[in-house]
Amino acid sequence: MNTENRQLNIIRIFKAPIELVWKAWTEPELIANWWGPNGFSTTIRNMNVEVGGEWILTMHGPDGTNYPNKSIYKEIIPFKKIVFEHFNPNFITTVLFESKGEETQMDWTMLFETEEMFEAVVKAHKADEGLKQNVEKLATYLSTLK
Repeated sequence: MNTENRQLNIIRIFKAPIELVWKAWTEPELIANWWGPNGFSTTIRNMNVEVGGEWILTMHGPDGTNYPNKSIYKEIIPFKKIVFEHFNPNFITTVLFESKGEETQMDWTMLFETEEMFEAVVKAHKADEGLKQNVEKLATYLSTLK
């Protein structure tokens, strides 16, 4: 089944070992430093990185608006794969990690339930640009951790 009309995908190689990239994704005190588009900050309320675990966070927009988020982890394979389901709007995020020596390739996909929901989220929230900004923020943050 072709899902390209309802997904966002970005692949990036970071100049950081896989252990560091994994920690940046799975430790609340680290992910809070880079999660969200430019100008946003994030408060992690709960982050239980295991199958069935909840990830509850609030993104704080530059205008002071709060955006509560809830996800449930569906699959965790340490240093390989994180899959979570995000609610309202509903989408599945799959992040694949591949070690390239001292670098790490990350393949991040957001798959929406319908093409209409995909288009609405991209138009209303500029999710495509937000994803790019999020990855840039992660790259910058990783460079400070070495």
